Parts: sequence; C-alpha cells; structure tokens
Amino acid sequence: MLILASASPRRAELLRNASIALTVIPASVPEEQRIGEDPVSYARRLATEKARAIARQHPNDAVLGADTIVVIQGDVLEKPCNAQDARAMLRRLSGRTHEVTTGVCLISNGKEQVESETTLVTMTAISEAEIDFYVSTSEPMDKAGGYAIQGIASRWIPRIEGCYFNVVGLPVPLDSFSSAQPRVAVPQGAPNAQLFLICRVAVMVFHRCLEVANAFAHALA
Repeated sequence: MLILASASPRRAELLRNASIALTVIPASVPEEQRIGEDPVSYARRLATEKARAIARQHPNDAVLGADTIVVIQGDVLEKPCNAQDARAMLRRLSGRTHEVTTGVCLISNGKEQVESETTLVTMTAISEAEIDFYVSTSEPMDKAGGYAIQGIASRWIPRIEGCYFNVVGLPVPLDSFSSAQPRVAVPQGAPNAQLFLICRVAVMVFHRCLEVANAFAHALA
C-alpha cells in the first residue's frame, strides 16, 4: 500500500484516477524557503521532509511526499494567507507566463527517490473585477499561486508547456514513482478506465482549443 504524505485532495484524486491504491496520512513540516535556496531545490526538500516524517512512523510502507510551488520572476508563490494575498498573487500572474514545480519523494524499502517536474503556464490578463470575483469564490485560498487550473481559473489559461497533472498538484506520469506503485486492476472496458482516458483526451483538446482561439484573437487584434 502506498501512503500519500499530503492532505491535498487533488493529489489523492489524481493517484486514484490512475488506479494507484493508497491511503492518506498528511505530514506536517515547516514550509519556509531557506536563504539562497532555489525554487526547485525548495520543492524537492519539502517533498522529502514530508515523506521522511511519515516513513519514520511507517517503515514497512511506501511513502510519497509532494510539494507544489508557483514561481514568477524568481519569486516563490505558495498558498495565499488571506484574500488580499490571493489578489496580489493573481495580479502578479496576470498576463505573464510562470512556472509550476512539484517536488516528489518516494521512500520505499529504505531507499529514497527524489524528482521534480516543472510546467510553464501562461495566464491571460485578468481585470480587477475578475480577480475580485475569483477570490470571492474561495477557490484560490488553498492553492499554490492562488489559482486552480482545473477550476474556474481555467478560463484564463490559454497555454501550458509540460505536464498538466503537475499543475494540478502531482506529475503522475513520472516513471520514478508511478511505475513502481501497485495499481488497482481495472479492466480495459471498465467505466472508470474509460472515464480516465476520456478526461485526459478532453483536457488536451480543451487546451488546444484555447491555444487556437487565443491565436485567432491576436490575429484579429
């Protein structure tokens, strides 16, 4: 059994959708970037500390730790502490391309595997009225960078370069951990398997349509 050392319902959902059996035991570690620590190293360190904290309590199980951060112009944006902080983050992301990095650490059989994935995300310009509306929904409040690509904020994201699932919170396709985990057997024709494949294709088509629409709008401008 895989233990997910995270309270994020999105990470648990991504793993279950990929037919990976798991149980959730959240880890509590200080999330503070060290002086001189680059963003990728920071995300990888937090993922490792989370995995180690739970692995010490469950040495016979595989433990997965993860941490996702948003980086804009070299600055790390984590979860907003209040509505004002969320507004400030969205203003910084508006009309720019930023990086989303997830650090991942798998501890199994006494061995650690640490990886990270970075996705480039482009956000269109967002008006103050749109920012106020979005913050009022409370969706930004528990998300790194103050937005959820799989939620309302999808309307402002015309383009990504890299792994979509990484932006949601966990780069499931990473071979270093996904291929090593036990999976629930799902027949090829089962509804859940079909739904997962349909969702993956739908996401790809959706983002491609947004790219075409955005290019068309620029051509008309």
